[in-house]
Amino acid sequence: MNEITVGIIILFLMLGLFLTGIELAFGMALMGFIGYGILVSFGAAMNVLAKDFFDTLSSYGLTVIPLFVLMGQITFNAGIAGRLYDTAYKWVGHIPGGLALATVIGATFFKAICGSTAATTATFASVAVPEMDRFGYSRKLSGGVVAIVGTLGVLMPPSVILIIFGIITQQSIGKLFMAAFLPALMIAAAYFGTIIVWCKANPSLGPTGDKHTWKAKTRAIPQIMWPALIFVVMVVGLMSGVFTPTEAGSVGALAVLVLTLVQKDLNFTKFKKAIVESLQSSCMVLLIVAGSTVLGHCIAVTNIPMVAADWIVDLPFHRSIVMGLIIIVYLVGGSFIDDLAFMILATPIFYPAILKLGYDPLWAGIMVCITVMVGSVIPPVAMCVFIVKNITKIPFSVIYRGVYPFLIGLVVSAILLFIFPEISLWLPNYFMK
Repeated sequence: MNEITVGIIILFLMLGLFLTGIELAFGMALMGFIGYGILVSFGAAMNVLAKDFFDTLSSYGLTVIPLFVLMGQITFNAGIAGRLYDTAYKWVGHIPGGLALATVIGATFFKAICGSTAATTATFASVAVPEMDRFGYSRKLSGGVVAIVGTLGVLMPPSVILIIFGIITQQSIGKLFMAAFLPALMIAAAYFGTIIVWCKANPSLGPTGDKHTWKAKTRAIPQIMWPALIFVVMVVGLMSGVFTPTEAGSVGALAVLVLTLVQKDLNFTKFKKAIVESLQSSCMVLLIVAGSTVLGHCIAVTNIPMVAADWIVDLPFHRSIVMGLIIIVYLVGGSFIDDLAFMILATPIFYPAILKLGYDPLWAGIMVCITVMVGSVIPPVAMCVFIVKNITKIPFSVIYRGVYPFLIGLVVSAILLFIFPEISLWLPNYFMK
């Protein structure tokens, strides 16, 4: 057998291994080790395995992951989301669908200082759904909006998936964050518009809530001001070159810790819980990166990425059709195994082809993240929907009926970004030349 045949067999065996329930990191590392051993030698495979795990777990550049995860977990456990939601509710809760709108606004601000999709979804499932139940909201709307706002965690900086994409493709994480900012706001606006149109068409979905005085609204602003200030400091520091991504993560984590301590939101028990959860999440992500690195060395030996790139570029279609097919592969693959794992698996194969097609690597990263966003709310592997169901006990069928209208806005946003790449490229081109 030639190298490409061996590589294809290794990839299919690995997908089969995932179905057994093995941890993703270990599955990728094991098949990468076996493939490299067959193609080169098992002595060389042992060296690659040891070196890749050591280099990954001792990499200074990868410290950005645990720092942003820690910032998110402190934010989550300190209950900052509750105050953000309360502020948004005081401003828009009195209009039809206002509590759902408040959920989108609160989640957008919360995501700006929390790098975790799961934490964003879990937080607002716990905070927002009971409030919407109290005011008689349809559980289709409440479950759907909470599941969909969790997807903002994939794209809105600081995004762990963007960080990993930057590491895999050797792109600037700061530029990726800047490229993601406007598309994330555009998608949040699309969710906003979906709620308004849906509730105008059927007012019973989202009855009006309490109306608050301007004095109460004004008093609530500081609850948003401090988290927003932390986010602005991180972004401006990255844009100006004052911070590296790792330093931005350090500043953000420290600022959130100080804020929660000053506001007396964080006791020792919550802090300990945040540390433990951060370690668990960070170790999982770093092991996945290490395992994918071993697999990547195996795939590189097979020459599959370059052969695939040449084959894809030579397809007798316009480059936009070919790029659309690549996005569909990401979407379908992420529907059957974990979206993050498939992104790590597929990117080394398709990224060279994307570059050969002439697309900007920053734009490509944003498009890949949007496919992950879609994959996180469509069956069969819909992480955000699973989290909402487990916390709120809303049936899957009801949540999905609430998610599908928002998917229209998400897909329209993706199409606009596909047609007008400048939406994502303007900020990094302007501020980080």
